[in-house]
Amino acid sequence: MSGFEPNAIIRGAQLTLVGAHRALQNPSLFKSEHYRQAALAVCGGIAIRLIISIPIVAVKFVIWLLSWLVDLEAARWDDIILSRLDFISTHVLQVPFLLMTIMGYVTPTLDDTFMQSLRWVDSTYIQKHKSDNPEGLRAMYYPNLRMYSTKGEGQSFSDLASASKAFVMRHGRRTVISLTVYLLSLLPYVGRFVLPAASFYTFNEAVGPLPALAIFGSGLVLPKRYLVMFLQSYFSSRSLMRELLEPYFSRVKFTKEQKRRWFHDREGVLFGFALGFYTMIKIPLVGVLLYGIAEASTAYLITKITDPPPPPAYSEEFAESQVRWHNKHAFLRLSLDSLDLYNIKAAGQELREKGDGREPQKKFS
Repeated sequence: MSGFEPNAIIRGAQLTLVGAHRALQNPSLFKSEHYRQAALAVCGGIAIRLIISIPIVAVKFVIWLLSWLVDLEAARWDDIILSRLDFISTHVLQVPFLLMTIMGYVTPTLDDTFMQSLRWVDSTYIQKHKSDNPEGLRAMYYPNLRMYSTKGEGQSFSDLASASKAFVMRHGRRTVISLTVYLLSLLPYVGRFVLPAASFYTFNEAVGPLPALAIFGSGLVLPKRYLVMFLQSYFSSRSLMRELLEPYFSRVKFTKEQKRRWFHDREGVLFGFALGFYTMIKIPLVGVLLYGIAEASTAYLITKITDPPPPPAYSEEFAESQVRWHNKHAFLRLSLDSLDLYNIKAAGQELREKGDGREPQKKFS
């Protein structure tokens, strides 16, 4: 199952709730500039719904014109066209989700939200353990990470266009593939095997052949629309997680291969975390506001799946040291109320003692 262990996905879903709760406790999240951005987000959500409805309204207008020439009272093809057009725009092309993620490239608000929330996570951690021995506390994340430049080496800040182009190419390629697979699934005879085969190909590497075969078999029985929604939820959750982590990766520089291994080692937790927010973000209008909460919650997630960064002057080997999630199994075995253990070493020691049937020598909160 690689990194897609069921307990990793469940822990990721738990971090969605814990991270959102921690983020909403941050009073800085509700300052005036964030209220302004929230208002803009609502307006953006309304604009997104209008943009999505334009093709449907256009088709309805054409059908209305045809109704003057053809009797459509007994026909059902017009209803089929409209329903499929709405399904393709919402579930196949993921237009609402795509337009919302573009907002992160237009305004730096999400990056500010991430860093502000990271400072809040550090401060609440200190407050929670203010009576404990400072030597047992983990290092802080915000003070060092804020000193990292968000610019690439040798690049200027005006390279936003380059980043936006990479985003469009990445999502454009996925959109073309999704639309092609969906259209092929409409073919007679062979079409019913297209989506199950695509599901098997997608999940074989991620979760292994047996679960992939189970998904393939389910795809032969379930209605096509459910399989499309399942596949798009998987891909969109992964895409959402990459966008939410952009403030971290824009500072800590990973090579393409290092980033691939970083995600692979944490993919179960990341999928569980992103799937919860992806489901909420799909809610019309309100979903746009929840995107900011998802970004704030990602700051909490980072403190659980990475080590505190060193000062930039000592960061040369840091990225490579983070590729493997060293305390992964120890963290996945923690109870929900023990997620704020002091540090990796102490958490692993407590779990080993519990596994040996001994009482932990030190009680953690």
